[in-house]
Amino acid sequence: MPSTPDYIRIAEDIVAAVKSKRLNPGEKLPSIAQLAADNAVGTTTIQMVYVRLEALRVIRRHQGKGVFVNDPRLWTREP
Repeated sequence: MPSTPDYIRIAEDIVAAVKSKRLNPGEKLPSIAQLAADNAVGTTTIQMVYVRLEALRVIRRHQGKGVFVNDPRLWTREP
């Protein structure tokens, strides 16, 4: 049975953290390098996580400031 790709697993973990209120709307997420180190994956994997979550409007990026959690009411669909 194939395992879930790392980028999907990590994205689902972030969504679960928002739903359980361990992460709140407006809260800043770790840098790509930090999240990669925390999850023992490469930075490309985390870039894929952030692209996926941004497409679903779970997060928003502000160049030079970081990546932030969006209010769940703004998500385009349930991830």
